Amino acid sequence: MEELTTSIDVLFVLLGAILVLFMHAGFAFLEVGTVQHKNQVNALVKIMTDLGVSTIAYFFVGYGVAYGVFLGFNVDGQLTNAMTEKSGFELVKFFFLMTFAAAIPAIVSGGVAERAKLYPLLAATFLIVAFIYPLFEGITWNGNFGFQAWLETTFGAPFHDFAGSVVVHAVGGWIALAAILVIGARHHRYNEKGEITHNYHPSSIPFLALGAWILTVGWFGFNVMSAQAIGGIQGLVAMNSLMAMVGGILAATVVGDKDPGFIHNGPLAGLVAICAGSDLVNPLGALVIGLIAGFIFVKAFVWTQRTLKVDDVLGVWPLHGLCGIWGGLAVGIFGSTTLGGLGGVSMMSQLIGSLLGIFVAFVGGYLVYQLVNKVSAIRMSNEDQYLGADLAIHKVRANPPLEE
Repeated sequence: MEELTTSIDVLFVLLGAILVLFMHAGFAFLEVGTVQHKNQVNALVKIMTDLGVSTIAYFFVGYGVAYGVFLGFNVDGQLTNAMTEKSGFELVKFFFLMTFAAAIPAIVSGGVAERAKLYPLLAATFLIVAFIYPLFEGITWNGNFGFQAWLETTFGAPFHDFAGSVVVHAVGGWIALAAILVIGARHHRYNEKGEITHNYHPSSIPFLALGAWILTVGWFGFNVMSAQAIGGIQGLVAMNSLMAMVGGILAATVVGDKDPGFIHNGPLAGLVAICAGSDLVNPLGALVIGLIAGFIFVKAFVWTQRTLKVDDVLGVWPLHGLCGIWGGLAVGIFGSTTLGGLGGVSMMSQLIGSLLGIFVAFVGGYLVYQLVNKVSAIRMSNEDQYLGADLAIHKVRANPPLEE
């Protein structure tokens, strides 16, 4: 019976890994639909190559930094044991968590779109997934450095992030902000007075919508299967994910004044925010969390572009960075029994944990992108940006010219 349960757990986590892996197609098409037509091929290539580099970085280094299991180097026979014990559960657990880790550079890709060289970006991806992301991942999900124990002793509960509002999304968003600041805005995006001189409209709303739908469907594997065992599965997580998703859609529709770009990012904002507390909050609380997340995304996207002059092409800092932090804090509010949650949370722990995530992500990300940029400039030349990354880097168009 125990062997059967273990095998079912392996299948459960494997299906989760496949769903989250498929989300990377969502990242790709969301970016393809948002960028200019001359950068669509580059968007596809970045997501695919980031996945490859992320897997290697996490297999040899990152997974060990987070959980002490260095599979790639077979330290103390860890890989050999994983091949034979518990029907290979450790291996599918690695696969599942690797798809989370690979989401970090996928998030960054959308922020720095249309002006980043491929190889320097991939070098930064390796360093981020090998060291920066797993540092905070291990602190939160593996109790590294005694941080969670300290929070529990001091405030009565550890930092709670069930499926990664902060660990994955906020960390990815704040790393992306650091990368954007290092690389700078696209050529001619702003003039000397800081005024927007070029508005770049999405090249394909259908592709943008396809990406959003793929991400939305895959997200139920991202959240529900974060239990990592069939015995831990909760219908509450699925229901809360649905309600937060709907809240994000409705808020983005109204606040974004029917803009299709905002509408299709609305469900993603809600889902980002509900990850942390999806196993604790009441479905009505999840709806409110999603509504607020949709509002945050739309308002923060406009504020980022127009006031802060931060050229975040897909709005990944508002979507993942800010909505992720909101999700972490929302656990302390809606996870309490007073508002219908299951309890066992501390607002101070949620605040401190979220702030630590911001610090690790932004400082670590800034150092990595500065280092890579010093060794090999990440930013494309103005001429190459004008030509487009498809021709400048890949020597091919997304579609042949009509006359051909």
